[in-house]
Amino acid sequence: MFIFSTKPFIIYLFTSFFLSILSTFFLTHSNVHNYSFLSTTPSLNSLYHSTTHQVWPELKFSWRLVLATVIGFLGSAFGTVGGVGGGGIFVPMLTLIIGFDTKSAAALSKCMIMGASASSVWYNLRVPHPTKEVPILDYDLALLFQPMLMLGITLGVALSVVFPYWLITVLIIILFIGTSSRSFFRGTEMWKEETNMKKEMAKQLDTAVNSHGELLIDTEYEPLIPQENKTSMQILCFNLRWKRILVLMVVWVSFLLLQIIKNNAKVCSVWYWVLFSLQFPIAFVVFGNEAVKLYKDHKRRLSTGNIECICEASIEWTPLHITFCALCGILGGTVGGLLGSGGGFVLGPLLLEIGVIPQVASATATFVMMFSSSLSVVEFYLLKRFPIPYALYLTGVSILAGFFGQCLVRKLVAILKRASIIVFILSGVIFASALTMGVVGIQKTIQMIHIHEFMGFLSFCSSQ
Repeated sequence: MFIFSTKPFIIYLFTSFFLSILSTFFLTHSNVHNYSFLSTTPSLNSLYHSTTHQVWPELKFSWRLVLATVIGFLGSAFGTVGGVGGGGIFVPMLTLIIGFDTKSAAALSKCMIMGASASSVWYNLRVPHPTKEVPILDYDLALLFQPMLMLGITLGVALSVVFPYWLITVLIIILFIGTSSRSFFRGTEMWKEETNMKKEMAKQLDTAVNSHGELLIDTEYEPLIPQENKTSMQILCFNLRWKRILVLMVVWVSFLLLQIIKNNAKVCSVWYWVLFSLQFPIAFVVFGNEAVKLYKDHKRRLSTGNIECICEASIEWTPLHITFCALCGILGGTVGGLLGSGGGFVLGPLLLEIGVIPQVASATATFVMMFSSSLSVVEFYLLKRFPIPYALYLTGVSILAGFFGQCLVRKLVAILKRASIIVFILSGVIFASALTMGVVGIQKTIQMIHIHEFMGFLSFCSSQ
């Protein structure tokens, strides 16, 4: 089962995260000792609170804008194909090339992820499932992961205030290197399986030729499951499941309203924490309802001897596996909140790990990211965290890139008969994000060390 096959990876993550966070406590103690002579309130505030000035460059034609457009287009195109969004590429690009401050870059990154995800979802809704007569979007997995992902984003935003910048960089690099490596090995295994399958089909063809004593030329293979030809509108209507989409929309609106009201409340007040806590029952009710449904369906199928998967994930829906999926969903959202991404850097590889085929994993991950990123965009818009002209321009670039990436890669998969291409793209985007985030993080950490900036945990209430 997948949990046991990923046991070394889980041990790697927990060990690395524990050592990284433990080292922060030593740095916190060391820094507090070194700064113990600073006893006035202004000095303590400067110790625990690092202000970031808002920097919004003017939108005008320049080599920086052209380079950012090219990088953003390619990042959106390949990021949505892999189901990871591309936030790890967008944030460094917006800060280093265009010159935005970190908070504004994270907000604009969400706009780009939303645009690319929306266009990818629209494209995927018009594409049939490659092997079954079911929607290409797995709504069971979407309902299972979306509430946990959005809850994790809330936790990630809170942790981004408390965690020092260098620790966020280290944790993201550890996670990205682990997930990219795991995805690469997964893609290699799929490539070998596809190669063996092609060889087996070639042998069967040779056998058919020899038995009949004639040579078959330009013979087309019939699909394993005959599919009637449908128009794009028929496929679109078949892929849409309005009741489940309505549930996802209710979760989206609930989280949005809580975030808007919470942002207007005084930080760390009783009302603030009440609103913050209300997000947990909303997420757990929707997740729990879907988890119980999957568990009961799995038990019923086992009792009747039906071993067919109840959704795209080829796992046994036991309480242990469901709990593992919940933790991964929260982890993915937390990374999204820390990084300014849609959380696909964990969700995309996870869907592949639990047995979802690449086409469905990509479509489902971008579908879930569309909800999480759009929630952040609306919230950032109300808080006036990004310039409208840049947001519209970059969102438009991402929309076009999403269509281009999905169309190009789907054609490559159809021509080469290798869905593992999607897995390799996912692995490459995550690894590229690890490099960009690592370079930027190391550079900024060195600057912080030179100016003797505080390197330990910050106070949540005083850092808002």
